[in-house]
Amino acid sequence: MNKEKIYYFANVGLILLSIFLLSKTISEIKGWGLIGKDIAPQTTISVSGKGEVVVKPDIATFSFSIQEESLIVSDAQNKVAKSEKEAISFIEKSGVSKDDIKVSGYNIYPRYDYLKTGKQTLVAYVISESIEVKVRDINNAGKIIGSLGELGVTNLSGLTFSVDKYDDIVKQAREKAIADAKLNAKSLAKDLGVSLSRIVNFSENGSTPSPIYYGKAMVMSSIEIATPELPSGTNKIISNVSIIYEIR
Repeated sequence: MNKEKIYYFANVGLILLSIFLLSKTISEIKGWGLIGKDIAPQTTISVSGKGEVVVKPDIATFSFSIQEESLIVSDAQNKVAKSEKEAISFIEKSGVSKDDIKVSGYNIYPRYDYLKTGKQTLVAYVISESIEVKVRDINNAGKIIGSLGELGVTNLSGLTFSVDKYDDIVKQAREKAIADAKLNAKSLAKDLGVSLSRIVNFSENGSTPSPIYYGKAMVMSSIEIATPELPSGTNKIISNVSIIYEIR
């Protein structure tokens, strides 16, 4: 009796396994017909949107250098340190925070003269230090720049105007672009007689404004310099977005 039950259940198992393998084989054979053929794409529409925010710069950034030379490195370093201390002290007294003043470069290199014999002789060691300054009161930038020439500054360059909270402005432009895209999507869906479903894709391309530069690099000297007028202009931040909606 036990043997008969075992044979019975074994036969049932084999039958079920055969049915499963048969259905799997049929499914695979049907799939062969799709190989190499295009599959119908998801029903979607794509819309774009644009957002712009025009802002007035609230930060002026510039850099200047101090350069000294001597046959003794420590002498040149002491001269640079003295000029740096005077320049930074003046800048801080002009209302700039010490957190907005930083050394952006420091170089030491030998300077040689070449003799007629082809040999070179050491003339001096040159110490050059670059300092970057961020002025948050841009109306005060011209006064600071105009006075640095009397403090041992050898040149000034890279004056640009920018926005302090740039990421916040980019977010505003993106929000406008998304709102514009959604409005375009509703209008297009109405014209096509379809309904918008979920968003299946999103992408953004931002337009970073070119920095506003003031003039060229200026060589500073101890000659009195008139305070320059520094027109800061405006910056335009642009966001371009693309949204793909599933439709029904």
